[in-house]
Amino acid sequence: MIIDCPVCNGDKTAESTTKKDNIPHFGDILETTIICKSCGYKHNDIICLEQKEPMKYTLQIKKSNLASRVIKSQSATVSIPELGLKVEPGPKSLGYISNVEGTIIRFEEGVKKALKIFDDDESQKNGLKILNNISSLLKGKFEATLIIEDPFGQSNIMDIDVKKEELTEDELKNLKTGFTIFEGNDI
Repeated sequence: MIIDCPVCNGDKTAESTTKKDNIPHFGDILETTIICKSCGYKHNDIICLEQKEPMKYTLQIKKSNLASRVIKSQSATVSIPELGLKVEPGPKSLGYISNVEGTIIRFEEGVKKALKIFDDDESQKNGLKILNNISSLLKGKFEATLIIEDPFGQSNIMDIDVKKEELTEDELKNLKTGFTIFEGNDI
């Protein structure tokens, strides 16, 4: 479908597509994409069409499993504790389908962006140390843990060695969902 661009307001300059798909051992998804030929804006999102039990997926990252598929929903928290890396969902959080290596590279890109913003010595030192550790991890020089926690159970790591466990009530209380939630007293 051709639409007006939500960024540059170009008249009928963006193409919006949606595609329903089924991922084996995961379920039905809806992939949405918007691409503007005028300003280059691109938006991708994966929406899971099924709600499942709250889950935690844990995988020891090794060179041999960098190609294992990762499905991250818009509500999931992703972390690599050994590197001090964690991404929690926010209102503009997007889902994606990638692999373990691609997930690590997303962290790498985030650290590089942070290095451009924070120019003090300590931030630069910490950022460069993390980038070196990411590089070593991708080369298989050491192992680390990839953790995906999803309050709606819509994420997955497709690897034979992944450890899957239901999130406890306490773990759920501490997880962000990316959605704005109003309590009865807030309204």
